[in-house]
Amino acid sequence: MARHLFTSESVTQGHPDKICDQISDAVLDAIMAQDKMGRVACECTCTTGMVFVMGEISTTCYVDIPKLVREVICEIGYDSAEKGFDGNTCAILTAVDEQSCDIALGVDRCGAGDQGMMFGFACDETPELMPLPISLAHKLVRQMTEKRKDGTLDYLRADGKSQVTVEYDENDKPMRIDTIVISSQHSADVEMDVIRKDIIEHVIMPIVPADLFDDKTIIYVNPTGRFVTGGPQGDSGLTGRKIIVDTYGGYSRHGGGAFSGKDPTKVDRSAAYAARYIAKNVVAAGLAKKCEVELAYAIGVACPVSVMAETFGTGVISDDTLSCIISELFDLRPAAIIETLDLRRPIYRQLAALGHVGRTDIDLTWEKTDRVDDLRKAAGIDNL
Repeated sequence: MARHLFTSESVTQGHPDKICDQISDAVLDAIMAQDKMGRVACECTCTTGMVFVMGEISTTCYVDIPKLVREVICEIGYDSAEKGFDGNTCAILTAVDEQSCDIALGVDRCGAGDQGMMFGFACDETPELMPLPISLAHKLVRQMTEKRKDGTLDYLRADGKSQVTVEYDENDKPMRIDTIVISSQHSADVEMDVIRKDIIEHVIMPIVPADLFDDKTIIYVNPTGRFVTGGPQGDSGLTGRKIIVDTYGGYSRHGGGAFSGKDPTKVDRSAAYAARYIAKNVVAAGLAKKCEVELAYAIGVACPVSVMAETFGTGVISDDTLSCIISELFDLRPAAIIETLDLRRPIYRQLAALGHVGRTDIDLTWEKTDRVDDLRKAAGIDNL
């Protein structure tokens, strides 16, 4: 492989799509806290001055959705008209019905809640076994949010993005940072030169390792020169429209299903977490430097219709053998995934920004590497 560039992006919790993801998952959490068997498929959209929550929800509990929506928006940082969006006064519409009884037929007998394919991935580029571009992109927007909230950069607003381009060598190893792009909403009374200086000093330099910079690295900060109008006032938002940000930054394939607002009977969510769990344990076990796991399901059927592992030529055993080992070691029926990963808990809103995988700031069951010994033994390389 020749030298090449790869780019990933992340967005802050105040990005309009991420506002919607957090609202959808906040509704899910509120139900999971009271009714762990609730069935939830909650979608959200937002635009200037308005939020619309819709979906199919079957539960025994009551959730004050408008109140919850206002809390989420204000906690993100949109709590006054001056910021272009105000969770205290915006219009909130709801249209919620029960889950289809036809879908319930399959789920009630422990089958998958839908058909589809899900991917999980891991590689040895970072300590958390994630691709470097998306790892850095997430860390940059997290730092930007922290510096906004702690008052260091109090002129920043909640909406923002990061983008990181990494150059890889002939052996597909990260060499250097080629380009960093940071865009952050800000108040109207701050100069662009101040924003650029502060973002470089307080956001980029504390996060990106110095040895990845060189004299050719390019840094763009708010490249249009102005980002005052942002959030739902600047762009509409929709649940599930940042699925690449949620996973591997485009480095790995994606089955297409979104996560937020879905209870764990939906394999779009639970099986994607299981696939990450498997892939991470494979890499942690030393069976491959890169591993991608695909799972596929039929609605109402418990066992996956296919299990595939690919190691991109980095595996110490064949991909066919590895796929068979995975099928034998991991119970991939939806009900078993839910139990193994303990998914009937109100843990989801914290995932709705900064990624659902590779997180080091929160304790997630699918990020554990507790199957390493089992994998090594099954592969016949206990002492690797």
